[in-house]
Amino acid sequence: MSETLVRRPPVRGGVGASVPRPDGVPKVTGRFEFLGDMHHEDMLWGATRRAWVPHARLVRVDVTPALAMPGVHAALTQDDVPGHRYQGQAVTDQPVLAEDEVRYWGEPVAIVAADDPETARRAAEAIVVEVEELDPLTDLDVALERGAVFRHVPVRRGDPDAHGEVVVEGTYVTATQDPAALGTEAGLAVPDGSGGIDLWGPTQWTHIDLKQLAACLALDPAQLRVQPCRLGGAFGSREDLSLQTHIGMLALRLGRPVKMVYDRHESFVGHVKRHGALMHYRHEADRDGTLVRVDARILLDGGPYQLTSNAVIANSTYFAVGPYRCDHVTVDGYALRTNNPPSGAMRGFGANQPCFAAEAQMDRLAAALGMDPLELRLRNALGQGDRLPTTGQLIEHPLPTDEVIRSVAAIPLPDPADDDDPLHLPGGTGMTTPRSRVVRGVGYAVGLKNLQFSEGFDDYAEARVELTADGAVVHTAAIEVGQGMVTIIEQIARSALGMSNVRVEFDHTGRIGSAGSTSASRQTQMAGNATLEAATAVREQALAAAGGDDLDDAGVWRDGALVASLTELTANGPLTHHVRYRHRPTDQPDADGQGELHVDFCVAAHRAVVDVDPDLGLVRVVEIAIGQDVGRALNPQQVHGQIEGGIAQGMAHAVMEEVLLDRGVIRNPTLTDYLLPTCLDAPHVEAALVEVPSPWGPFGAKGMAELPTMSATPAVAAAIRAATGLPLTRVPIRPEDIAVPDPPPDDPEPHPPEAGGR
Repeated sequence: MSETLVRRPPVRGGVGASVPRPDGVPKVTGRFEFLGDMHHEDMLWGATRRAWVPHARLVRVDVTPALAMPGVHAALTQDDVPGHRYQGQAVTDQPVLAEDEVRYWGEPVAIVAADDPETARRAAEAIVVEVEELDPLTDLDVALERGAVFRHVPVRRGDPDAHGEVVVEGTYVTATQDPAALGTEAGLAVPDGSGGIDLWGPTQWTHIDLKQLAACLALDPAQLRVQPCRLGGAFGSREDLSLQTHIGMLALRLGRPVKMVYDRHESFVGHVKRHGALMHYRHEADRDGTLVRVDARILLDGGPYQLTSNAVIANSTYFAVGPYRCDHVTVDGYALRTNNPPSGAMRGFGANQPCFAAEAQMDRLAAALGMDPLELRLRNALGQGDRLPTTGQLIEHPLPTDEVIRSVAAIPLPDPADDDDPLHLPGGTGMTTPRSRVVRGVGYAVGLKNLQFSEGFDDYAEARVELTADGAVVHTAAIEVGQGMVTIIEQIARSALGMSNVRVEFDHTGRIGSAGSTSASRQTQMAGNATLEAATAVREQALAAAGGDDLDDAGVWRDGALVASLTELTANGPLTHHVRYRHRPTDQPDADGQGELHVDFCVAAHRAVVDVDPDLGLVRVVEIAIGQDVGRALNPQQVHGQIEGGIAQGMAHAVMEEVLLDRGVIRNPTLTDYLLPTCLDAPHVEAALVEVPSPWGPFGAKGMAELPTMSATPAVAAAIRAATGLPLTRVPIRPEDIAVPDPPPDDPEPHPPEAGGR
């Protein structure tokens, strides 16, 4: 089916074109209504009372002072939850509001609704919260010793007695990273007058929110409509509920709309983080560079509640070796319970942390062998027909590891800088670094990740296409979080129908079934394939109805003559087709972590060029080049946009982004102290798109937007190592790691392994 469509002459704005985003102009001109901009004339404002202690027994919560304040309409606690008192995607272990015990710094304890946001804020502060502080569990090794384990994922493959001639070992730490989307959490719940509500909240999957919210609010799912929302970014942090249940409770209690908006400080505690990690690795190889054995232990900091940690640790474990052949592998992955901030999904979903460690190991191994790091990677590069080194899964579809490595290596290196422009120096406008003291380094890294949900999950997406007299409409519940679904779905439908007049309608949960989560690099292939199948079926209906051989914006044609206009074609109503698309089934792992656990894979290679001031430990990332597996670029401009944004995020985790934790307390919960890259920090990016079509993606496309973040981090770290000669086994790399290396360079662990990368 798709081969025929590919051969059809392209329509205006179809696949392969860099089509402008329909929401682009409203966003840059400030006319776009983000979630926080929503308004209802009768609405009240909500606020949250939080317990600012990482671990404590909750002795007393007294809402009386809040209720006594003028303009306050309600103050609710966990006792007021109308239905199930716990929420969670897979395991409902997180209380809607804390009861009996506070398990992380900033956990919600009570909520209020008032006439205006300032009154709501003061009312929340007036609530009396009495606690008895307890010792927080924050160290990952201690958490493992105490058995505080959400999930242990074991992998045992090959001969446990097989060994290589050359051995390298290392311990690696990745700090907790915040998604830091520019739009903070916001939501609006509006009662419908019949006992139900319409709810707009920060989400990446409306239907999983519906399941949790209906249970907690004691509503029949038909009484609750979770609406698609306009988010100012997500990066995984919107997969878990934040304020949705709270505004729903208040709206149902009062019978009035309730809006809530987090400020930046509250946002830092109100959404999940990337798991901090502590990893120990041992690589063994023969003298010719053939990888023989990899052993690893991976500890992830899950925080106090399970959320998505079970799936995240699965990814960390299954991609612990990276995109390299290896027949003998032993990995133990642990997601651990602590009193650090809750951790969940973030771009890369568990594959980033082992990518940093495994790529550092490959560089160590290359040095021990006296081999070029790229030659070592190419010698062991995983490809179609090989088996995934951890799970033993046969890689059936194209995996161009060799090609992405060679493509990035072929990109010319930037010329050495010879000017003293402070913007081109590690010290920047601080004028601290003379050009004579700058040392340049170049480093490489390669990343591998799964596409779609894994381990036997029933993963599907629905779409409905309607052909009307005014053109075609695609209905979907896929959430647009800024990544460009609004454009890609249109382009796929245009090429499938042969029409340019196509628009996308993002429907609430009452109008269409689930499209699944906007995560796991899945929507282009899942919602995209659902759209492709539905649009193709509608086209076939139209051709059959009019006896034609082609369709365009005018109507149906036969032998070059118009035989039925769209108005005539749809005189009795729209032509419509609904699809629930599923990919091929996957297995659950056996006791040794073996099986066909994944649908498909994607790969990317990065090369980073850095300038370092070794005296002050300052770093400037000059350029990052990437060879990116894309299957087929449906919208090349959007692919490049994802690459540049992802690289900025990965680069920042290498040199600046870190949630600073002090026994569970976040010490930098503002954008003043949590350092995000600006345009002056962003490196020049060179990208080579490797287009080896996927046999099952729409028009050959693959989801690809997580890979640019993943291997950017270890590539930057490798470049800094090359410039300094230091092991640098922790990210982000701080100035003191370079300028005053402590402990000495031969110690592989420069910082204590407390959770969150303290």
